[in-house]
Amino acid sequence: MSRTLKISLIIGLAMIAVLTFVFAHWMVAPGDLMAGHAQLNTDCFACHSALTGADSGKCVTCHKLSEIGRLSSKGTPILKAKTSTQFHQELNAQNCVTCHSDHKGVMRYKSKGQFNHVLLKAETNAKCQACHQLPSDSLHKAMTGNCRQCHSQTKWRPASFDHNAYFALDEDHVATCVTCHLANDYKRYTCYGCHEHTLANIRSEHMEEGIRQFDNCVECHGSGNKHDIKGEKASKEGKRGKREDD
Repeated sequence: MSRTLKISLIIGLAMIAVLTFVFAHWMVAPGDLMAGHAQLNTDCFACHSALTGADSGKCVTCHKLSEIGRLSSKGTPILKAKTSTQFHQELNAQNCVTCHSDHKGVMRYKSKGQFNHVLLKAETNAKCQACHQLPSDSLHKAMTGNCRQCHSQTKWRPASFDHNAYFALDEDHVATCVTCHLANDYKRYTCYGCHEHTLANIRSEHMEEGIRQFDNCVECHGSGNKHDIKGEKASKEGKRGKREDD
């Protein structure tokens, strides 16, 4: 390579480097900033550090951690503050760029609606209701403990509720929730909506077996199979009825 060509190449690279720093918004910017940061479109180093990219430390110079979700960077109240989830104060670290990208050109590559709960402090991560409103149906109202008993923090639905622990839904009981749980009340159920399950028929059949306490079906029956009897109470009732018949 000739000396002239080498000099030309060096000069060209130097010019590109200068232009990149001086006119970065033209040379390397992946797109305009969001409306709230539009005034910074030509001031790359308001958010970026030289050669290292976006710097979360610069974010919190304008967005005070204690005010995020309550006040704007100008100190004015955020209109949705009453309904916004204010969890930024509970993050393990102030690493804003983990979730946020303000350039429109790259926002499309960011995951939407998938917050990584690992970013939260351990004590906050265990308190789902600190951020999420408890559902109002009767099942959730009756629940105690943590939401993660049934739900996953990576995929909210489907829940891993073990229905078989209460009643096994076999091939003869492929039903929707409202078939047995009426009026969105999951704390109660009825078996009298199908087949021969009327109170009179059930009473008659159980009396023949010497069983007089049969108001709570699942207390004795673990599935739709009537011979699938569980529990000490069912066994005792059956034996007692047999002795009385004898």
